[in-house]
This record gives sequence, structure tokens and C-alpha cells, in this order.
Amino acid sequence: MIISVEGIDGSGKTTQARLLAESLGHLEPPPLLVREPGGTGAGEGIRELLLNRELTISRETEILLYAAARAELLTQVIGPAVKAGRLIICDRYIDSTLAYQGYGLGGELDWIRDLNCRVVGSLTPSLTFLLDLPVERAAARRPGKADRVEQRETGFHQRVRRGYLELASLEEERFVILDALQSPEELRQVIWEQVQRRCLPPPGVE
Repeated sequence: MIISVEGIDGSGKTTQARLLAESLGHLEPPPLLVREPGGTGAGEGIRELLLNRELTISRETEILLYAAARAELLTQVIGPAVKAGRLIICDRYIDSTLAYQGYGLGGELDWIRDLNCRVVGSLTPSLTFLLDLPVERAAARRPGKADRVEQRETGFHQRVRRGYLELASLEEERFVILDALQSPEELRQVIWEQVQRRCLPPPGVE
């Protein structure tokens, strides 16, 4: 099973992905936590390129770079882990590309979907947590100097947020929308309850 955690920058998704991995640490084999883009040597190099404030990258190139990093992660990390029976927790996945490069930058959604379906095949999330909050509140949370994506205008981030919510409305069975203005511990508890109900066997069942 693959569980993804999504949201605009500053939503707290990285924290919640880590906390969920900790909560599931008792599983055998243990869950695998991955981030996108990244998780491999090539993926981390692509991540550095994509977030570099000094670079200008076209929309189509950006879409292809995210797909390339994802392909490496699937081939080297996620695929083997799934074969080993591990649960995968993804800090971002395909929905991020649809929200950011599709809705945010105006990329062709059908092309993005088709490209990424070819990359991941059947390895898609069974459950996705969307941490939702106003763009202004998310921006106030982000520490330090903004990267190439974070520094984009407010309108871009608003389109990304609306895109996420539209994606969630199209797949209501997969998405769980959470109010990211809650405290990290409150969010952790809600996520844990959902995972227990939807992903884990009842007590006493192997």
C-alpha cells in the first residue's frame, strides 16, 4: 500500500508524513518514508535543480524533471520496497505535479496524468491526506529564504490550493481533507485514526 501526504508549501505535510512513519514503526517489515522529488542520488540532484532560485526553467521542462525524479524513485526505491511487502509513505507524489505544474502553472492535465501513469504504472496511492489551509497562513509558516517554487506569486499558490481541492473532489474515496490549522498533534491523531480504520487489520488479525 502507498499512502501519500499532500498540501501546499507550509501546510505541515512533511512533519505529518514523518509522524505517521513513526506511528507505524511497529510494522514488520517497517514502513518506508520517501520524499519527492528526491530519495535517490539522481532525484536529489533534480530536486536541487528544481528549487534553485537562480534558474529559469520552462513549465514543460519542470514537468519532465519531476517525472524523471519520480521514475528513479520508483525504480530504485518504491518498486523494490513494495515487492518486499513494505508500506510506503510518500511526502508528495503525482498529485503534487498535477496541482503545481498543472493547476498552478497551467500545464495540460491530461498530458501530466498520462506521463506519470507511464512512470508509476499501478503503484498509485490507496490513501491520500490533503493538508489544507489558506495560502497566507502557509506562507507565514515557511522559515528562511523561499526556494524557486515558494517565491512564486500568491496567485500561483492559490491556484495550487484550488487544484488540490478539485483533485480531492474527483477522488473522494482516496482523499482525506484535513484542516491544517489544527495543531501537529491533533492532525497526527486524526491521520492515525484514519490509517487504523482504512489500512491496518483489526486487532488479533494477521
